[in-house]
Amino acid sequence: MKQVTVVGAGLVGSLWSIYLAQRGYHVEVFERRADPRKTGIAEGRSINLALSDRGWAALEKVGMADAVRQSAIPMYRRVMHAVDGALSFQPYGKENQAIYSVSRGGLNRLLVEAAEAHPQVTVHFGHRCVDADVEQGRATFESADGTRDSNGEALFATDGAFSQVRAKMQRRDRFNYEQEYIDHGYKELHIPPAADGSHQLEREALHIWPRGQHMLIALPNPDGSFTCTLFFPMEGAESFEALQTVEAARAFFAAQFRDALDLMPDFEAQWAANPVASLVIIRCSPWNVGGKTVLFGDASHAIVPFYGQGMNSGFEDCRVFDAVLDDCGDDLDRAFAEFARKRKPDADAIAELAMRNFVEMRDLTAQPEFLLQKKIEARFSALHPGQWMPLYSQVTFSHIPYAQALAAGKRQDALMAQILARPNIAENWESEEVMAEMRRLLEATRA
Repeated sequence: MKQVTVVGAGLVGSLWSIYLAQRGYHVEVFERRADPRKTGIAEGRSINLALSDRGWAALEKVGMADAVRQSAIPMYRRVMHAVDGALSFQPYGKENQAIYSVSRGGLNRLLVEAAEAHPQVTVHFGHRCVDADVEQGRATFESADGTRDSNGEALFATDGAFSQVRAKMQRRDRFNYEQEYIDHGYKELHIPPAADGSHQLEREALHIWPRGQHMLIALPNPDGSFTCTLFFPMEGAESFEALQTVEAARAFFAAQFRDALDLMPDFEAQWAANPVASLVIIRCSPWNVGGKTVLFGDASHAIVPFYGQGMNSGFEDCRVFDAVLDDCGDDLDRAFAEFARKRKPDADAIAELAMRNFVEMRDLTAQPEFLLQKKIEARFSALHPGQWMPLYSQVTFSHIPYAQALAAGKRQDALMAQILARPNIAENWESEEVMAEMRRLLEATRA
């Protein structure tokens, strides 16, 4: 059977190695970082992950879902924290639908162990990719012991947003590449468990402190703690640049996130120790060089984390790629091209959707009109489940291609703008008259 090389043993690379092993491939995996099972979790740089249906489906396909569920925490709703501490709530989907909080480091270790359990998979940690011959599907790696070349017949590049393999592809004629840093960065913080080990906030929820141009979020961990992430402008009057001291940071949190600050007894130490990281969007094409080299995951379509779809879209890459290999009879020339053709529109769509959801989370979740729109959509969807699926549900709780979901979401936004403009909509939103008008407008869009 084919011998291939995977560059990167992160979440997507380790999962894809399992897929390849189950197909009978011999796989060598090279990872720049040290073995995460020996170094521990890199706290302070890693946003907690929200695992949803697309990611679960990819894990189910290779028998990994049950192992992941053991440490995943369901989050059934958003809990919004106002400046004065008042709470409001928004379910994520229908009853019992949830996204799941998982630890990036814990999940990565689990997938690496599962990959290495296959006798035909070898993982080399501490090996940095320093060169790649993308026309031949070969790469060169540097480690403490010197350099070595891969000897597989094809190269799968899952080496992240700053992919070294992609950097080599960028030198090829007619390769398109776009890198966009958004204005915001992030810093990770931590809310410890209560004295009795319980969670100090509602456990099965994603907590959001929306503040217009910035926001704080918190996701639960199994040990009773919460991983918090501040998304904040990098520069400006209110920005990471402006908070030059821990005292200034504490004063800012006291004004903006008082209830969260009260749960962080070591806030000053966390603020000083945890770095600020940037957020980048990557778009490129083509993703493949014949049947020799192919990019996927963040190497081909890095996105911002605001729809919780970075990992999920990368995992879906694996499931889609596996199906393409089935369709192409493991002919890599055909499969690489078909995978890139099929996934590129969806990758572009989820990048746009992620930025749209950032605006929703930081600006709109605190606005009564937004909450009203979500209630109207939920009611109409419950009454007519085959006619309306909210955009969030299309992205998070279905396998509808991202590009189709984005197009449908734009049509829905236009329709809802007309509904929200109706007189006294806040008082009569549950009425049959409003539901009938939605049916009429929906039928008009299909005419």
